[in-house]
Amino acid sequence: MKKILLASVGVLALGVAAASAADLPRHMPTKAPTYMPPAWSWVGPYVGINGGYGWGSSDFSAPTPSGSFNTDGGLVGGTVGYNWQSGPVVYGLEGDIDWSDMGGSTICGGVACTVNNDWLGTVRGRLGYSFGNFLPYATGGLAVGNIKTNIAGVGSADDTNAGWAAGAGLEYHITGPWSAKIEYLHVDLGRGGSVGGSDASFASDIVRGGINYKF
Repeated sequence: MKKILLASVGVLALGVAAASAADLPRHMPTKAPTYMPPAWSWVGPYVGINGGYGWGSSDFSAPTPSGSFNTDGGLVGGTVGYNWQSGPVVYGLEGDIDWSDMGGSTICGGVACTVNNDWLGTVRGRLGYSFGNFLPYATGGLAVGNIKTNIAGVGSADDTNAGWAAGAGLEYHITGPWSAKIEYLHVDLGRGGSVGGSDASFASDIVRGGINYKF
């Protein structure tokens, strides 16, 4: 009888233990968190190169007047700038200096007349809105460059003028510190120096691309 009682107690204990084990929560494997790369920041200094094409118009004033005539040509140069960022709003300063081959010719006062721009620089503010790797922006500020004029048989002038530049662009973060941009600028340098009492205007619409490296 004693043996039967002990056996019964043992079976009961095993049953309770099995029931307790069944009630314990099962261990589920933990999934590793997905790696999220840090968001790209536009903040900081950068340098770059740019190049593009410009087209516009000019005219010579009296006493050897001309009608409006076309100017065009390429340009290439370097860029330096700095961006700040507040939330998605990106703002900064950018400067560039380009070698230029923009110009054109016409007949004024019965003789050949030419106008050329050999170099062009700008210092502009930029204001954009970041969509992650994309940055559309507006830009505007100071433009400085030369206006070289020549009137056949009369003389020539080469003056440095200050004017203005304004436009818009789109910059895209490629990888690492590199970004690429495409930009439109309207540049107006006013009128150049007098040749025999006549001067010429210079204004151009410029489309250019660029590559920037951010530090």
